[in-house]
Amino acid sequence: MTALDITLLYLLAAVVGVVVCRSLKLPPMLGYLFVGVVIGPNALALAQNSAGIRYLAEFGVVFLMFVIGLEFSLPKLRAMQKLVFGLGLSQVGLTIVLATLGSLALDWAFPAWWKMEWYTALALGGVMAMSSTAIVIKLVSERLELESEHGKRVVGILLFQDLAVVPLLVLIPALGSPPEKLAAELGLALLKAVVLLGLLLTGGQTLLRWWLKKVAGHKSEELFMLNLLLITLGLAWVTEHAGLSLALGAFVAGMLISETEYKHRVETDIRAFHDVLLGLFFITIGMMLDWRLVLDRWPLVLVLITLPVLFKMVLITGLARFMGAPLGTAMRTGLYLAQAGEFGFVLLTLAGQNNLIPPELFNPILASMVLSMLATPFIIMRTDWVVMKLAGNDWLMQSVAMTTIAKKSMGKRDHVVICGYGRCGQNLARLLDKANKPYMALDLDPDRVQKATAAGDSVVYGDAARAQALVAAGVTRAKAVAITYIDVASAMKVLAQIKHLAPDVPVVVRTIDDANLFSLQAAGATEVVPEAIEASLMLASHALALVGVPMRKVLRMVQDQRDARYNLLKGYFHGDDDGTTEEDDNEHLSTFTVHDHARCIGQTVASLGLTDIGVRVVSLRRAGAQREDCTPDTVLHVGDTLVLSGTSVSLAVAEDMLTRKESRKKPST
Repeated sequence: MTALDITLLYLLAAVVGVVVCRSLKLPPMLGYLFVGVVIGPNALALAQNSAGIRYLAEFGVVFLMFVIGLEFSLPKLRAMQKLVFGLGLSQVGLTIVLATLGSLALDWAFPAWWKMEWYTALALGGVMAMSSTAIVIKLVSERLELESEHGKRVVGILLFQDLAVVPLLVLIPALGSPPEKLAAELGLALLKAVVLLGLLLTGGQTLLRWWLKKVAGHKSEELFMLNLLLITLGLAWVTEHAGLSLALGAFVAGMLISETEYKHRVETDIRAFHDVLLGLFFITIGMMLDWRLVLDRWPLVLVLITLPVLFKMVLITGLARFMGAPLGTAMRTGLYLAQAGEFGFVLLTLAGQNNLIPPELFNPILASMVLSMLATPFIIMRTDWVVMKLAGNDWLMQSVAMTTIAKKSMGKRDHVVICGYGRCGQNLARLLDKANKPYMALDLDPDRVQKATAAGDSVVYGDAARAQALVAAGVTRAKAVAITYIDVASAMKVLAQIKHLAPDVPVVVRTIDDANLFSLQAAGATEVVPEAIEASLMLASHALALVGVPMRKVLRMVQDQRDARYNLLKGYFHGDDDGTTEEDDNEHLSTFTVHDHARCIGQTVASLGLTDIGVRVVSLRRAGAQREDCTPDTVLHVGDTLVLSGTSVSLAVAEDMLTRKESRKKPST
């Protein structure tokens, strides 16, 4: 096959794998692994895992470590130091020690089928200590659990695992040295790492900041990107030629840039390279898997899946429990992190390249890691069921939490349920307070909830994506619901719960832009408020005022734009405190419910002639159902409620037309 043939094959395989995983709502990494197995030399043999492809794929690891270094933050580590350096350090350290001792014990007890040297056992202990950051963080984020008690512990452990990769990248190549030179090689590798990292981190940051500023001053996107690739691959080249690894240099490059003002720009620019090359790396990992050896040695593969997963689950659960977590929280943490991880593949490949892993063990270990990662989404989805079965007090604690929410919301009726109490949720709550309207907010950040509650805000700790929390917050008695966080997947989950529990309650959803407008409306959102549109309107209003347009005209133009965008703002419902009269020419909203003897029963909206009198149908709510768009061909039935827009006079005429069996009248002019 030519180079172009191989490139097209990899691209096709990657696209197919990602599409399938996205359709099944699984992480793309699993798709890369699967297609690598399928096209590899041990299955369809469409492609060979050549040295050139493997070297290119290694750049995926380089950019992965660069991104990890870029996200390295000393303030973040200090804020989570108890979880990172307490729970995370304990998990990695004990996993390596106990896995090494366990492997040596098996070697002593069953030498016929488990032959292993101590340095191989140590390398495998490092492999076992890793969990999948990419899969777990994605699933935890989608489940709105990043700020939960177990979510914080999961993030803390994963953060330390990412940091622990750095010394393991130095240790594993040294372990491949001859026994008589092992101590000297370990000492030399440690000395090289300390000296090189010391030089880079002490003087490198000042030099890099100066250089980035100079390059950015040319205002060339192309030059900035080329310079970014030069820095990343250049430092990787330096560490590799120092006898360490490519990935270590990339990690240092990320750390140096993370302390500059260009961090966020770099994160955006490097993302495409990181994702594409990392996908290529996982395809090459899948190509290494020989399924025939797996079938021949399936009992060993089964043992290598079961024992490490159970071991990590029990160890992490025990450590979390020992450090003060409730049993349910500790079990969730253990179940979420029991699988193998992408850095485990990196370390396993590195150990294989340094002849630390016997060939007869490499494929069974690789297969067990792949299968454990494939099982991760299904384990996490069933975590609540497992915890409820095994931890009876967890059910009790959840019941107490729901009771606390219910007590706070018990006296509230016609209130607003606010899902998420960040900056947007708090601003909404303050406006509701000023308008003397009750509200109940749900948030998953216990520190924020504690501070807000102490300040007198009506906010409780609860997950808005769970039906129990919404019911306890009184969603069935609420006047409206506001979803204030911008994650679309999370908003979809909340909308699904509200649609099931309280389909008549209107829901307003906040988003970044209107890319998901129709999907959110189809899921039950009454109105979607994109931040990008509101920001553009405010920007336009300030710009128009600065160029001399009268403020009254500016406000009218902005309001016209909002009227064109938001159905709910096209007019408003008339009240006694509006300061308006019946002769007011402004547009108002009014509702009309179709009663048993109304003349409009069985007629289409177009046949009513409402547009002839200047009345527009904004929306329609069927009896006992949600609000929906109303077309000219919509047929009206008993119990339907129409939301009408027009002047006071035209609305009065419209109501008379819809109710009585008389000839149509037009409003007098």
